[in-house]
Amino acid sequence: MPKLHCPSLYSYNRRLSREVMIGDLPLGADHPIRIQSMLTSDTLDTEGCVKEALALAEAGCEIIRLTAQTKTYAANLENIARELRAAGCRVPLVADIHFKPDAAMEAAKWVEKIRINPGNFIDKKKFVERDYTDAEYEEELERVRLAFTPLVLFCKEHGRAMRIGANHGSLSDRILNRYGDTPEGMVESALEFARVARDLGYHRLVFSMKSSNVKVMIQAYRLLIKRLDEAGDDWNYPIHLGVTEAGEGEDARIKSAIGIGSLLADGIGDTLRVSLTEDAVHEIAPGYELAAPYRPGALAGQPVAEPAEAPFDPFSYRKRKSELIRRGGVSLGYNEPVRVILPQSGIAALDPANMKELMPEISLEDAAPLAVDPRDSQAIAALAEAPATLVTVADGVDMPIPQAFRLLAALIPSRHSIMLKDSLGLPQSLSAPMAGGVNIGSLLCDGIGNAVLVRCEPDPEKAVRLAYNILQAAGVRLTKTEYVSCPSCGRTHYNIQEAAARIRAATSHLKGVKIAIMGCIVNGPGEMSDADFGYVGGAPNKINLYVGHKPVEINIPQDEAVDRLVKLIKEHGRWVDPS
Repeated sequence: MPKLHCPSLYSYNRRLSREVMIGDLPLGADHPIRIQSMLTSDTLDTEGCVKEALALAEAGCEIIRLTAQTKTYAANLENIARELRAAGCRVPLVADIHFKPDAAMEAAKWVEKIRINPGNFIDKKKFVERDYTDAEYEEELERVRLAFTPLVLFCKEHGRAMRIGANHGSLSDRILNRYGDTPEGMVESALEFARVARDLGYHRLVFSMKSSNVKVMIQAYRLLIKRLDEAGDDWNYPIHLGVTEAGEGEDARIKSAIGIGSLLADGIGDTLRVSLTEDAVHEIAPGYELAAPYRPGALAGQPVAEPAEAPFDPFSYRKRKSELIRRGGVSLGYNEPVRVILPQSGIAALDPANMKELMPEISLEDAAPLAVDPRDSQAIAALAEAPATLVTVADGVDMPIPQAFRLLAALIPSRHSIMLKDSLGLPQSLSAPMAGGVNIGSLLCDGIGNAVLVRCEPDPEKAVRLAYNILQAAGVRLTKTEYVSCPSCGRTHYNIQEAAARIRAATSHLKGVKIAIMGCIVNGPGEMSDADFGYVGGAPNKINLYVGHKPVEINIPQDEAVDRLVKLIKEHGRWVDPS
């Protein structure tokens, strides 16, 4: 079996990273998973930033990030840090840097940690196609080394930490031309900068691999860990987890639970942020909720007999192949959509006129899944000879749910379909959306699952809607408009929460259309490539509209932008009138 990203796919083992100090806060090693957030206030607004930061600290935020888009903004971090420390707040501060090495040098004077994006630290996004020779590529790397070295040496001398945070939406042209817009490109983008830091004897590093596409995000982090492990034991740097541009409300929490939860289940992650297009303080509680099952000593590994072959490729998505079967008049299998199941009593309580296309497709009674303990060798042996059927993990199995279903998928013949569940009937600390994301969504992103049953939500209508939302967030079945929206920050050129509400009101009936709502151009153009249409802040209260990653209308007044977006959708044949 090829080398994986974790010791076992079937039992929990936390990755032991080195300790990195963020000011007075230890990160990594056997310390708790640290919860962080980012201010939405303008960094030049000292009073607003201090007020917001104190509220975050009161809510339990352990690391606070602020944007520093220019050297002028970075200089005001001195005032913010001074006022926070005077108020008794010792939460370490992180400066978020894009495009401006001089801003990074200024910010490093005043904060405990610098976040750089290797895709744009010295590179300007041009989307230029170029076939680099090896010599030309080395020249580019030397340019990186010369520009990055002063910051590394300053951070080394003054005890500052640094996060090298690659974003799927903002890879450099150099990386895109050689590696493509891929997890491999994201990992190499970060490692290029890490090699410079290590050559200079600097090791206060943290890595992140963020994307709004949860499959890409999961695969990139796994590939990063594999590459770090292959590089040597002293590459054991802490990992920051997050799904970027996750959006707002239940959808964003599900999406974050899928991406972050999948990696936490594999023992990956030392700090995390649940990014929401909401007030920053709302990010803290879901962060702690996701981290709670993995607090030190809470979840001991339970070794199981390791199957010879992994049930999925951790580094690329392929749906598990199963044969066609029928249940309750509905087809299940490899080429069929992932089906939504609910007990007959729940289906009877639903109003089909209200649910429209979101009715359950099979009753649990008609589905009649065969429930087995994947550790029961006799039950597994019986399935080796049985004709194709629907199988699930039995209630009461005392394994983490993702690992239990992985083991089931590894041991039973691939002809059998699998019904995923968010609960095995045992107590758990996660709310229904989080449980669905971690226990169902993460498995769907690995290609496991032909049907889903949500049980943590007792209300039948909410349970069914949650099931479809999980399928949507995992990218395996689209039943409504898909939104990619970033959390607001000091770079945002307009009120993104208000804009997101207006865009949703106008477009939420467009099934399968993907719209990106971005506060600025940092990740905007890159994330546009994964969306059908984009709404991006280009200047204060001015909006740029995109089709894919191509800007088609520039500097539209904000009060006209939603109507112009609707017009653009109509011009490209993606509009239908709401029923």
